Amino acid sequence: MNKLEIACFNVESAQIAHENGADRIELCDGFEVGGTTPNPMDVINTRKFLFSDLFVMIRPRGGNFVYYNEEFAQMKLNILHFKSLKVNGFVFGILDENNKIDIERNTELVNLAKPFPCTFHRAFDEVVDYKQALEDVISCGFSIILTSGTHSNVMDGIDVLKNLVHLAQNRITIMPGGGLRSTNINLIQEVTQATFYHSSAITDESQMANPEEIFNLKSNLK
Repeated sequence: MNKLEIACFNVESAQIAHENGADRIELCDGFEVGGTTPNPMDVINTRKFLFSDLFVMIRPRGGNFVYYNEEFAQMKLNILHFKSLKVNGFVFGILDENNKIDIERNTELVNLAKPFPCTFHRAFDEVVDYKQALEDVISCGFSIILTSGTHSNVMDGIDVLKNLVHLAQNRITIMPGGGLRSTNINLIQEVTQATFYHSSAITDESQMANPEEIFNLKSNLK
């Protein structure tokens, strides 16, 4: 059966996702900017009740994905610290000034995170050439790409998502996310043939996952 990751912006939301069957939690802060590095105490408190996989975002700020040396150094420190907090993986992505994959820096972080798997997040949706970017991300050692198919949402990017799954040839997991809801997940599954899906399951202004939406997402997985 296909699996579901829920992006959670606080511990309470992670609890809701856990109780309603999420296969994996992506924990982050900074809802208003699409996710930033969470507070270590939130990671600790989430791990107290969460027995499924817990991935944490490593993103020092909102905005673009080109980072200063000081920000890159902070990302490395965050990974080292979170490795000691019983996480299961990391979520990050670095581009260069031409919106291409920064192979050197991403590879350094992936190696630092070992033995834990890493997801290249939706920075992927800003790349110039998604086919080349796919190969570059694979070469860095990532296990997963979270993407809406280089568009603002999965419905607009559905054809690119389908092509990415085909091009990946099981070398990396393509995880559709960005506007994924229980109302469109059946179509996304049918067209893309992806195996892992990502949603915040937020349906109002509360910044909290909606338990009914998580249940419905899970129920529609095939």
